[in-house]
Amino acid sequence: MSDAVRVHALVSGHVQGVGYRWFVRGLADAAGLAGWARNLPDGRVEVELEGPADDVRAVVAALEGPRAPGAVTGVVQEERPLSGGRGFTTG
Repeated sequence: MSDAVRVHALVSGHVQGVGYRWFVRGLADAAGLAGWARNLPDGRVEVELEGPADDVRAVVAALEGPRAPGAVTGVVQEERPLSGGRGFTTG
């Protein structure tokens, strides 16, 4: 099992109004990750994921994969200190 990590990502493109946050929630729930996703006023979706490193990296890769709704044009990510959060929310 890999060490836990926390990743913050900003997803750009046509990602609002297409069920993108719910797509991310489904991925996170299936992987057992904690975190959240929310729409930003500039049209991007902000995502925070925390859990085993391999699972977090797999979900981050899927953020712009072929199953992602809408049209993702980019994902900018950075690792952050662990928060110890539980579950996943959408805002």
